[in-house]
Amino acid sequence: MFGVKGWIKVYSFTDIREDIIRYSPWLLCKADASQSVEVLDGVLQGKALIASLKGVNGRTEAEALVGWEIFIRQEQLPEPVEGEYYWSDLIGLNVETSLGVKLGVIEDMMETGANDVVIVKGERDRAIPFLQGQTILSIDLAVGNMIVDWDPEF
Repeated sequence: MFGVKGWIKVYSFTDIREDIIRYSPWLLCKADASQSVEVLDGVLQGKALIASLKGVNGRTEAEALVGWEIFIRQEQLPEPVEGEYYWSDLIGLNVETSLGVKLGVIEDMMETGANDVVIVKGERDRAIPFLQGQTILSIDLAVGNMIVDWDPEF
């Protein structure tokens, strides 16, 4: 049994679930507390993943980590290839149409299955499909701007 040996069950949101193991150390956060932990090993088990962490050697230590969220530092991520972006890089960008109409700021991103969707907060909320070359015309992270082909009335 993995819990007896201190292994913990992890729910990963990485595209390939088990990739979270490669991003050691993890920053674990819960409420106002945080701690850095070194990942020793991990194995896919059904829809979840079990992981071994340095210093977590038994059930009691493993149970103490229930409810903690896993974060990693951005510098641990590989550089995205040209034309690809991390969602965290897009959140906060100003969004305007190709005609210069300001729509608001990207507040969130959402995965729908068919394509990702940009959630823009402005004078009203908008959900714009993230389709590069179609609805998304350009992204300039340095300037903090995204140009879209979108009807401002929609």
